[in-house]
Amino acid sequence: MALVMTPRLIDLRAARVNDSAMDLEELFPSKPEDPLAQLAKQDLDPISIDELHARIEALKAEIARVEAHIAKVSAHRSAAEELFKRS
Repeated sequence: MALVMTPRLIDLRAARVNDSAMDLEELFPSKPEDPLAQLAKQDLDPISIDELHARIEALKAEIARVEAHIAKVSAHRSAAEELFKRS
């Protein structure tokens, strides 16, 4: 009797879809680089005096915006604390 080979319906060999190791940190960084750290690292030598003054004004405006946000959040927190003290 002759041995007849029938094709297998399921391939038992290991699938080789992507055989190179991929660093997930490259695809999905855990945290984007801090903009303040990038700002502090920037070389100021190529920037003109007028541009530096404009930068200072922009930074002062950002400081004012952050301080206003802090005041808003603090007022909200105080109101929430007062609400929960009453009950």
